[in-house]
Amino acid sequence: MAYQPPNRKMFIALAGNIGCGKTTAAKLISRTFDLELFDEPVIDNRFLADYYKDMARWSFTLQLEFLIKRTQHHELIARVPKSCIQDRTLYEDPEIFAKYLHGLGYMDDRELELYFEDFERLNRDLHRPDKVITFTVDNVDVLLNRISSRGREEEKEMQANFLQGLNGFYTAFPSICEKKYGMEVLNLDVSSMDIRSGEGKGMLLDKVNDFLHH
Repeated sequence: MAYQPPNRKMFIALAGNIGCGKTTAAKLISRTFDLELFDEPVIDNRFLADYYKDMARWSFTLQLEFLIKRTQHHELIARVPKSCIQDRTLYEDPEIFAKYLHGLGYMDDRELELYFEDFERLNRDLHRPDKVITFTVDNVDVLLNRISSRGREEEKEMQANFLQGLNGFYTAFPSICEKKYGMEVLNLDVSSMDIRSGEGKGMLLDKVNDFLHH
């Protein structure tokens, strides 16, 4: 199949649990459909290593860092003339990570309230993604294997129960995107899909192509 860029400027965002394959997918979709890629701000994040060592101390700080970086992405995307793809949505942080970390006791009530005040103010005038692609991996062992294979030092102590808790929040996320934020969603189960080559890669690109052009 010959893949074509969207026929109008489009903002596409990816969503999914840690280790589900968003970064690989974002690069593949970017190359295939000639999209400007906005990577998740992980590699140069000032607080990520500290966060994984002491979540109770650094969760609030990390969430603010991600909020600022992703807001900056939205502002840049609004000015880029071509279609763009973002590796992880702005909306996963308030709807999943902030609430989950608060529930675990890593953010207190004041921090959560301040975080949402900042989110509402920064999000007020941002252009939302036109389309969101969410990735589902129900088996956390698959996530752990993928996390291990990519070899990020700060993630080496990642626990299965932490990922399982995130999966619970991700179950509702496609509906939240559609109903609360009014964004069109394609939800893909990539538990057994190797998107790097062969059949899995072709299946992903075919589904994305249909989603971008209908």
